Amino acid sequence: MGVTSSGSSPAGPNPAASDETFTASRLTKGNLWFPTRIVVNRLRVSRVKRRLFGSNEESISISQVASVKISTGVFWSDILIESTGGTDPITSHGHRKADALRIRDLVETYQVAQR
Repeated sequence: MGVTSSGSSPAGPNPAASDETFTASRLTKGNLWFPTRIVVNRLRVSRVKRRLFGSNEESISISQVASVKISTGVFWSDILIESTGGTDPITSHGHRKADALRIRDLVETYQVAQR
C-alpha cells in the first residue's frame, strides 16, 4: 500500500528508470495474498497481478491511454484506465486516493511530454 520508485542508471537513458509502482491495499477484495500493482513509466501503464505460480500483466502504451477514471469510496479508490485502441481497460481497486490521483497525474504528464 505505497509507492516505490526505482533508481536511475548512470549509463544513458533507461525507460524503466522512472517507474512508479502503486500497490493496492491487502484489505480489499482480491488483494489479500497478492495485491495488484499499477506500474507507470514514460512508455506505458501496467497492471501486474501476481498469482501463486507466475503473474498476469496488462499494459497500455501512454500514447494509447484515452482516459483515467477514478471512483473514490470511503476508504479506497477504484481506477479504470481506458485505451484508444479498443482493448479492454485496465482496472484496479483498493488504492489510496492519493495514489489514484498520482497515477492520473503521471499519465497526463507523460502524454504531454510525448507531444
